Amino acid sequence: MRFSPQGIATAIGSFPHLEPEAACELILKHIPEIPIWPQLPNADFREQMEIQYSEGMPCVVVDEEKEKIYFETGGDPTGDLEIFYENVLAENLDYFRISPEYSRGLYHMEKKLSDTDRSSIRFLKCHVTGPLTFGLSKTDENKRSIYYNEVFRDVVVKGIAMKARWLLDRFKPLGCRQLCFIDEPIFSAFGSSTYVSLQRADVVSCLGEVVEAVHKEGALAGTHCCGNTEWTILIDAGVDIMSFDAFGYGETIGYYADQVGEYLSRGGILACGIVPTSETIKEQTPESLVKKLDTFVKSLVGKGINEDLIREQCMLTPSCGTGSLTVALAEEIFQKLSAVSRLIRN
Repeated sequence: MRFSPQGIATAIGSFPHLEPEAACELILKHIPEIPIWPQLPNADFREQMEIQYSEGMPCVVVDEEKEKIYFETGGDPTGDLEIFYENVLAENLDYFRISPEYSRGLYHMEKKLSDTDRSSIRFLKCHVTGPLTFGLSKTDENKRSIYYNEVFRDVVVKGIAMKARWLLDRFKPLGCRQLCFIDEPIFSAFGSSTYVSLQRADVVSCLGEVVEAVHKEGALAGTHCCGNTEWTILIDAGVDIMSFDAFGYGETIGYYADQVGEYLSRGGILACGIVPTSETIKEQTPESLVKKLDTFVKSLVGKGINEDLIREQCMLTPSCGTGSLTVALAEEIFQKLSAVSRLIRN
Protein backbone atom coordinates (compact mmCIF):
# COMPACT_ATOMS: atom_id res chain seq x y z
CA MET A 1 0.00 0.00 0.00
CA ARG A 2 1.69 3.23 -1.16
CA PHE A 3 0.93 6.31 0.90
CA SER A 4 2.36 9.80 0.38
CA PRO A 5 1.23 11.84 3.41
CA GLN A 6 2.71 15.18 2.25
CA GLY A 7 2.63 16.74 5.71
CA ILE A 8 -0.54 15.28 7.21
CA ALA A 9 -0.42 15.31 11.02
CA THR A 10 -1.10 12.59 13.55
CA ALA A 11 -0.12 11.85 17.17
CA ILE A 12 1.96 9.38 19.13
CA GLY A 13 -0.37 7.95 21.77
CA SER A 14 -0.63 9.31 25.30
CA PHE A 15 -2.70 12.28 26.48
CA PRO A 16 -2.87 13.92 29.94
CA HIS A 17 -6.65 14.08 30.13
CA LEU A 18 -8.62 12.26 32.83
CA GLU A 19 -11.73 11.86 30.69
CA PRO A 20 -11.69 10.31 27.21
CA GLU A 21 -14.22 12.74 25.72
CA ALA A 22 -11.92 15.75 26.06
CA ALA A 23 -8.98 13.86 24.57
CA CYS A 24 -11.04 12.56 21.66
CA GLU A 25 -12.41 16.04 20.91
CA LEU A 26 -8.87 17.43 20.84
CA ILE A 27 -7.78 14.69 18.43
CA LEU A 28 -10.69 15.07 16.04
CA LYS A 29 -10.33 18.85 16.01
CA HIS A 30 -6.60 19.04 15.29
CA ILE A 31 -5.61 15.78 13.54
CA PRO A 32 -8.85 14.75 11.80
CA GLU A 33 -7.21 13.08 8.79
CA ILE A 34 -5.23 10.55 10.85
CA PRO A 35 -6.97 10.37 14.23
CA ILE A 36 -5.85 7.99 16.95
CA TRP A 37 -7.43 6.52 20.05
CA PRO A 38 -5.96 8.17 23.17
CA GLN A 39 -3.98 6.43 25.89
CA LEU A 40 -4.85 8.03 29.27
CA PRO A 41 -2.20 7.04 31.83
CA ASN A 42 -3.29 9.72 34.31
CA ALA A 43 -6.81 8.30 34.42
CA ASP A 44 -5.77 4.80 35.55
CA PHE A 45 -2.42 3.05 36.00
CA ARG A 46 -3.70 0.25 33.77
CA GLU A 47 -3.37 2.67 30.85
CA GLN A 48 0.40 3.01 31.31
CA MET A 49 2.16 2.06 28.10
CA GLU A 50 3.33 -1.45 29.08
CA ILE A 51 0.54 -2.40 31.48
CA GLN A 52 -2.11 -1.57 28.88
CA TYR A 53 -0.94 -4.46 26.71
CA SER A 54 -0.39 -7.06 29.44
CA GLU A 55 -3.83 -8.70 29.52
CA GLY A 56 -3.73 -12.30 28.36
CA MET A 57 0.01 -12.75 28.84
CA PRO A 58 0.79 -15.78 31.02
CA CYS A 59 2.05 -15.38 34.60
CA VAL A 60 1.45 -11.61 34.76
CA VAL A 61 0.74 -10.34 38.28
CA VAL A 62 -1.01 -7.00 38.67
CA ASP A 63 0.01 -5.22 41.87
CA GLU A 64 -2.75 -2.65 42.28
CA GLU A 65 -1.30 -1.18 45.46
CA LYS A 66 2.04 -0.37 43.80
CA GLU A 67 0.38 0.20 40.42
CA LYS A 68 2.71 -2.06 38.50
CA ILE A 69 2.93 -5.50 36.92
CA TYR A 70 5.54 -8.25 36.94
CA PHE A 71 5.88 -11.82 35.71
CA GLU A 72 5.77 -14.62 38.29
CA THR A 73 8.02 -17.29 36.77
CA GLY A 74 9.03 -19.18 39.90
CA GLY A 75 6.37 -21.89 39.73
CA ASP A 76 5.38 -24.17 36.87
CA PRO A 77 4.11 -21.95 34.05
CA THR A 78 3.34 -24.86 31.69
CA GLY A 79 -0.44 -24.64 31.94
CA ASP A 80 -0.56 -20.89 31.42
CA LEU A 81 1.87 -21.12 28.51
CA GLU A 82 -0.18 -23.86 26.86
CA ILE A 83 -3.34 -21.73 26.99
CA PHE A 84 -1.46 -18.72 25.61
CA TYR A 85 0.09 -20.57 22.67
CA GLU A 86 -3.13 -22.42 21.87
CA ASN A 87 -4.78 -19.03 21.34
CA VAL A 88 -1.81 -17.72 19.34
CA LEU A 89 -1.86 -20.74 17.03
CA ALA A 90 -5.64 -20.59 16.68
CA GLU A 91 -5.36 -16.84 15.88
CA ASN A 92 -8.05 -16.22 18.48
CA LEU A 93 -7.73 -12.46 18.44
CA ASP A 94 -10.44 -11.89 21.04
CA TYR A 95 -8.31 -13.67 23.64
CA PHE A 96 -5.85 -10.78 23.29
CA ARG A 97 -8.43 -8.00 23.58
CA ILE A 98 -7.75 -4.82 25.52
CA SER A 99 -10.65 -4.48 27.93
CA PRO A 100 -12.38 -1.16 28.73
CA GLU A 101 -10.70 -1.12 32.15
CA TYR A 102 -7.36 -0.91 30.36
CA SER A 103 -8.35 1.61 27.69
CA ARG A 104 -11.31 3.91 28.06
CA GLY A 105 -9.96 6.06 25.23
CA LEU A 106 -10.03 3.20 22.77
CA TYR A 107 -13.70 2.42 23.25
CA HIS A 108 -14.73 6.06 23.45
CA MET A 109 -13.01 6.91 20.16
CA GLU A 110 -14.49 3.81 18.54
CA LYS A 111 -17.99 4.98 19.46
CA LYS A 112 -17.37 8.57 18.37
CA LEU A 113 -16.08 7.47 14.98
CA SER A 114 -18.91 5.02 14.46
CA ASP A 115 -21.40 7.85 15.02
CA THR A 116 -19.77 10.40 12.71
CA ASP A 117 -18.92 10.98 9.06
CA ARG A 118 -15.57 9.35 8.34
CA SER A 119 -15.13 10.41 4.71
CA SER A 120 -12.31 12.85 5.53
CA ILE A 121 -10.24 10.25 7.39
CA ARG A 122 -7.20 9.15 5.41
CA PHE A 123 -6.02 6.60 7.96
CA LEU A 124 -6.92 5.57 11.50
CA LYS A 125 -3.88 5.13 13.73
CA CYS A 126 -3.49 2.52 16.45
CA HIS A 127 -0.44 1.94 18.65
CA VAL A 128 1.16 -0.75 20.79
CA THR A 129 4.16 -0.74 23.08
CA GLY A 130 7.05 -2.41 21.28
CA PRO A 131 8.32 -5.80 22.44
CA LEU A 132 11.79 -4.50 23.34
CA THR A 133 10.45 -1.64 25.47
CA PHE A 134 7.94 -3.97 27.15
CA GLY A 135 10.40 -6.81 27.66
CA LEU A 136 13.26 -4.70 29.01
CA SER A 137 11.15 -2.54 31.33
CA LYS A 138 9.01 -5.29 32.89
CA THR A 139 10.61 -7.82 35.21
CA ASP A 140 10.13 -11.21 36.82
CA GLU A 141 9.66 -11.68 40.56
CA ASN A 142 13.42 -11.26 41.04
CA LYS A 143 13.45 -7.87 39.27
CA ARG A 144 15.25 -9.26 36.22
CA SER A 145 14.06 -7.90 32.87
CA ILE A 146 11.71 -10.45 31.36
CA TYR A 147 13.41 -9.96 27.99
CA TYR A 148 16.36 -12.04 29.22
CA ASN A 149 14.10 -15.04 29.84
CA GLU A 150 13.96 -16.57 26.34
CA VAL A 151 10.62 -18.29 26.94
CA PHE A 152 8.91 -15.12 28.11
CA ARG A 153 10.67 -12.96 25.54
CA ASP A 154 8.79 -14.95 22.91
CA VAL A 155 5.59 -14.56 24.95
CA VAL A 156 6.01 -10.77 24.96
CA VAL A 157 6.72 -10.60 21.22
CA LYS A 158 3.77 -12.80 20.27
CA GLY A 159 1.49 -11.18 22.83
CA ILE A 160 2.23 -7.70 21.45
CA ALA A 161 1.82 -8.97 17.88
CA MET A 162 -1.59 -10.40 18.69
CA LYS A 163 -2.63 -7.22 20.52
CA ALA A 164 -1.78 -5.23 17.38
CA ARG A 165 -3.85 -7.60 15.26
CA TRP A 166 -6.78 -7.41 17.67
CA LEU A 167 -6.71 -3.60 17.59
CA LEU A 168 -6.63 -3.44 13.81
CA ASP A 169 -9.37 -6.04 13.51
CA ARG A 170 -11.47 -4.20 16.08
CA PHE A 171 -11.53 -1.01 13.99
CA LYS A 172 -12.02 -2.68 10.59
CA PRO A 173 -15.83 -2.25 10.66
CA LEU A 174 -15.29 1.52 10.47
CA GLY A 175 -13.98 1.06 6.93
CA CYS A 176 -10.83 3.19 7.35
CA ARG A 177 -7.35 2.31 6.16
CA GLN A 178 -5.12 1.84 9.18
CA LEU A 179 -1.67 2.49 10.59
CA CYS A 180 -0.20 0.89 13.71
CA PHE A 181 2.80 2.39 15.47
CA ILE A 182 5.02 0.11 17.53
CA ASP A 183 6.38 2.44 20.20
CA GLU A 184 9.98 1.67 21.15
CA PRO A 185 11.38 4.53 23.27
CA ILE A 186 13.97 2.15 24.71
CA PHE A 187 15.65 1.96 21.29
CA SER A 188 17.40 5.22 22.20
CA ALA A 189 19.50 3.20 24.67
CA PHE A 190 20.49 0.53 22.12
CA GLY A 191 24.25 0.17 22.07
CA SER A 192 24.69 1.79 25.49
CA SER A 193 26.44 0.08 28.39
CA THR A 194 23.06 -0.57 30.00
CA TYR A 195 22.01 -2.90 27.19
CA VAL A 196 25.39 -4.00 25.88
CA SER A 197 24.22 -7.63 25.76
CA LEU A 198 21.42 -6.87 23.28
CA GLN A 199 22.11 -8.45 19.90
CA ARG A 200 21.13 -6.42 16.84
CA ALA A 201 19.77 -9.49 15.05
CA ASP A 202 17.48 -10.28 18.00
CA VAL A 203 16.21 -6.69 18.10
CA VAL A 204 15.43 -6.75 14.37
CA SER A 205 13.73 -10.14 14.71
CA CYS A 206 11.52 -9.12 17.66
CA LEU A 207 10.39 -5.89 16.03
CA GLY A 208 10.02 -7.58 12.65
CA GLU A 209 7.61 -10.15 14.03
CA VAL A 210 5.25 -7.43 15.22
CA VAL A 211 5.61 -5.56 11.91
CA GLU A 212 4.65 -8.75 10.10
CA ALA A 213 1.55 -9.10 12.30
CA VAL A 214 0.47 -5.54 11.42
CA HIS A 215 0.95 -6.27 7.73
CA LYS A 216 -1.11 -9.44 8.10
CA GLU A 217 -4.09 -7.23 8.97
CA GLY A 218 -3.52 -5.08 5.87
CA ALA A 219 -2.19 -2.06 7.76
CA LEU A 220 0.98 0.01 7.57
CA ALA A 221 3.46 -0.43 10.43
CA GLY A 222 5.39 2.40 12.05
CA THR A 223 7.94 2.46 14.85
CA HIS A 224 8.39 5.44 17.16
CA CYS A 225 11.61 6.23 19.02
CA CYS A 226 11.91 9.61 20.72
CA GLY A 227 15.71 9.68 20.94
CA ASN A 228 18.72 8.77 18.85
CA THR A 229 19.12 5.17 17.71
CA GLU A 230 20.54 3.07 14.92
CA TRP A 231 17.75 3.92 12.49
CA THR A 232 18.63 1.14 10.06
CA ILE A 233 17.27 -1.34 12.63
CA LEU A 234 13.79 -0.04 11.83
CA ILE A 235 14.40 -0.28 8.10
CA ASP A 236 15.74 -3.83 8.39
CA ALA A 237 12.72 -4.83 10.49
CA GLY A 238 10.44 -3.82 7.60
CA VAL A 239 8.66 -0.79 9.06
CA ASP A 240 6.73 1.45 6.67
CA ILE A 241 7.01 4.56 8.86
CA MET A 242 9.94 5.75 10.96
CA SER A 243 8.71 8.07 13.71
CA PHE A 244 11.33 10.21 15.47
CA ASP A 245 11.94 13.42 17.37
CA ALA A 246 12.82 15.70 14.47
CA PHE A 247 12.95 18.74 16.77
CA GLY A 248 15.67 17.36 19.02
CA TYR A 249 17.32 14.56 17.02
CA GLY A 250 16.57 15.26 13.36
CA GLU A 251 20.24 15.33 12.40
CA THR A 252 20.67 11.68 13.43
CA ILE A 253 18.55 10.50 10.49
CA GLY A 254 21.18 11.99 8.19
CA TYR A 255 23.83 9.63 9.59
CA TYR A 256 22.16 6.94 7.47
CA ALA A 257 21.42 9.04 4.39
CA ASP A 258 22.04 6.30 1.81
CA GLN A 259 19.73 3.81 3.53
CA VAL A 260 17.08 6.46 4.28
CA GLY A 261 17.09 7.66 0.66
CA GLU A 262 16.53 4.13 -0.59
CA TYR A 263 13.84 3.61 2.07
CA LEU A 264 11.94 6.70 0.91
CA SER A 265 12.23 5.71 -2.74
CA ARG A 266 10.52 2.39 -1.89
CA GLY A 267 7.60 4.23 -0.28
CA GLY A 268 8.90 4.50 3.28
CA ILE A 269 7.64 7.43 5.35
CA LEU A 270 9.35 9.73 7.84
CA ALA A 271 7.02 10.76 10.68
CA CYS A 272 8.76 13.94 11.79
CA GLY A 273 8.16 14.87 15.43
CA ILE A 274 8.79 18.52 14.74
CA VAL A 275 6.59 19.90 17.56
CA PRO A 276 8.37 19.58 20.93
CA THR A 277 6.48 17.96 23.80
CA SER A 278 7.87 20.13 26.58
CA GLU A 279 7.73 23.71 27.85
CA THR A 280 9.88 24.55 24.81
CA ILE A 281 6.69 24.68 22.75
CA LYS A 282 5.86 28.03 24.37
CA GLU A 283 8.92 29.54 22.68
CA GLN A 284 7.88 28.29 19.24
CA THR A 285 5.46 29.56 16.62
CA PRO A 286 4.08 27.55 13.71
CA GLU A 287 6.37 29.59 11.44
CA SER A 288 9.48 28.83 13.51
CA LEU A 289 8.61 25.13 13.47
CA VAL A 290 8.19 25.20 9.70
CA LYS A 291 11.64 26.78 9.49
CA LYS A 292 13.02 24.04 11.75
CA LEU A 293 11.48 21.40 9.49
CA ASP A 294 12.90 23.09 6.40
CA THR A 295 16.36 23.01 7.97
CA PHE A 296 15.98 19.28 8.58
CA VAL A 297 14.83 18.66 5.01
CA LYS A 298 17.72 20.70 3.60
CA SER A 299 20.18 18.69 5.70
CA LEU A 300 18.96 15.49 4.01
CA VAL A 301 19.01 17.14 0.59
CA GLY A 302 22.63 18.06 1.26
CA LYS A 303 23.36 14.37 1.69
CA GLY A 304 21.88 13.44 -1.66
CA ILE A 305 18.20 12.72 -0.96
CA ASN A 306 15.68 14.25 -3.34
CA GLU A 307 13.76 17.11 -1.70
CA ASP A 308 10.44 16.40 -3.40
CA LEU A 309 10.68 12.78 -2.24
CA ILE A 310 11.31 13.83 1.36
CA ARG A 311 8.34 16.20 1.37
CA GLU A 312 6.03 13.69 -0.31
CA GLN A 313 6.94 10.98 2.20
CA CYS A 314 6.75 13.14 5.32
CA MET A 315 4.05 13.18 7.99
CA LEU A 316 4.07 15.35 11.12
CA THR A 317 3.68 14.47 14.80
CA PRO A 318 4.57 15.82 18.20
CA SER A 319 8.06 14.69 19.21
CA CYS A 320 6.61 12.22 21.71
CA GLY A 321 3.43 11.48 23.62
CA THR A 322 1.89 14.17 25.82
CA GLY A 323 0.69 12.01 28.72
CA SER A 324 3.15 13.48 31.24
CA LEU A 325 2.26 17.10 30.43
CA THR A 326 -0.54 19.41 31.54
CA VAL A 327 -3.75 19.46 29.54
CA ALA A 328 -3.12 23.11 28.62
CA LEU A 329 0.34 22.34 27.25
CA ALA A 330 -0.95 19.35 25.28
CA GLU A 331 -3.64 21.52 23.73
CA GLU A 332 -1.05 24.13 22.72
CA ILE A 333 1.10 21.41 21.15
CA PHE A 334 -1.76 20.13 19.00
CA GLN A 335 -2.89 23.60 18.01
CA LYS A 336 0.60 24.35 16.70
CA LEU A 337 0.96 20.91 15.11
CA SER A 338 -2.23 21.51 13.14
CA ALA A 339 -1.03 24.97 12.10
CA VAL A 340 2.36 23.65 10.94
CA SER A 341 0.65 20.98 8.86
CA ARG A 342 -1.57 23.58 7.18
CA LEU A 343 1.38 25.85 6.44
CA ILE A 344 3.56 23.27 4.76
CA ARG A 345 0.68 21.74 2.81
CA ASN A 346 -0.24 25.15 1.45
